Amino acid sequence: MAFKIIWSDFAETELDKIFEYYIENASLQVAKNVIEKIILEPNKILSHPEITQVEELLLDRENEYRYLICENYKIIYTIDSKQKQIMIADVFDTRQNPAKIKRTK
Repeated sequence: MAFKIIWSDFAETELDKIFEYYIENASLQVAKNVIEKIILEPNKILSHPEITQVEELLLDRENEYRYLICENYKIIYTIDSKQKQIMIADVFDTRQNPAKIKRTK
């Protein structure tokens, strides 16, 4: 059985910020394309979410965080095997200071 993807409020807010950035600095079409790619990327791991790497900068957290790369973004998520859910916790721009990845999720 495949997992279900759930986007946290925090991750959705980050998607909104990314969308606004590309509208202001590129175009509406570019913004839509980037967001669509990010939203579709987790579908690649629906059957085997453990296949990606553990996020080493978040090892001190209670949950194990893993990530996917899409364009310049890390899609950071946790896995709930019992509920068969992938919880997207954050969409992090990899061009930022890596220390910012530890912000509250």
